[in-house]
Amino acid sequence: MHAIHMTAMGPADEVLQDVDIPEPRISSPTEIKVQLKAAGVNPIDTKLRSRGVLFPDALPAILGCDGAGTVIETGTGVTRFQSGDNVWFCHGGLGGAPGNYAAMTVLEESEAEPMPATLGFEEAAALPLVLITAWESLFDRAGLNAGQTVLIHAGAGGVGHVAIQLAKSIGAQVATTVSTQEKADLVRQLGADFVVLYQDNDLVDAIMDWTHGRGVDVVLDTVGGDTFRRSLDAACVYGHVVTLLDPGKDVDWKNSRNKNLGISFTLMLTPMLQDLPEARAHQGEILRRCAELISTGKLKPLVSTTLPLSQAARAHRLVEAGHVQGKVVLSM
Repeated sequence: MHAIHMTAMGPADEVLQDVDIPEPRISSPTEIKVQLKAAGVNPIDTKLRSRGVLFPDALPAILGCDGAGTVIETGTGVTRFQSGDNVWFCHGGLGGAPGNYAAMTVLEESEAEPMPATLGFEEAAALPLVLITAWESLFDRAGLNAGQTVLIHAGAGGVGHVAIQLAKSIGAQVATTVSTQEKADLVRQLGADFVVLYQDNDLVDAIMDWTHGRGVDVVLDTVGGDTFRRSLDAACVYGHVVTLLDPGKDVDWKNSRNKNLGISFTLMLTPMLQDLPEARAHQGEILRRCAELISTGKLKPLVSTTLPLSQAARAHRLVEAGHVQGKVVLSM
């Protein structure tokens, strides 16, 4: 079958190779075999390619955590799916189980969910990782509720564009940061109530003006570095800041302590890395609840670029260049 192998750490054009390998086989009664139609490309893919996969002696590896496709074979113990069912999932791609830059994959039926009928395969493949990340950050970590204010950084990005819609779906007031007027127009269409063009305005001053000096209840930091440090100042007393990244060693925590801020981290890959079945089941529930929002039109994916699988290296270059609106997807 057609697949993309990561053969070593390094630049995308040098280490992502187009190969023909044997099809995967079902080895457990509860596994399903999926003909992949599309795979989402996430920043974690580019980081693994440049820094190394997360499991030892795993090269060559197939990257890509997000996938969508059609079930073509089931194990004897499968009860949730049958051949012909369309599924979406976040599975593999970290150097352990093979990822989704391939024509086919095999996974446990418990790790897949029925694909929303209103989505195409490319749209569905763009969503699982960012949906789970945004949901866990806003609701599981920060406990965002209706009527609260939330600042979502990089609102036009992969996590940001779905986080805005999830926050609006429960009745929160959403502020977000973007780099251009084009992106400002986009995030307003997604539901953002207040937009900060961070290159032209001071973030904290803008947020304090919007909240009449109070600060926001919740901040979702998808950028890290100085953005995280400024987020601490933008949060209200007893507020909550959730980050997807390492804050670093040069953070002054004094003001955060004085404000009794809650600080949380979100790495949605933890259940996969540490083999936590209950946590993975919860992530499946997140996808099911998001599917309901999609079916009612309250949640829509943004796919900015779709490329054939053979152009995986180009997809990585686009993601690494930054400023992508929504997601980049590989189509089989």
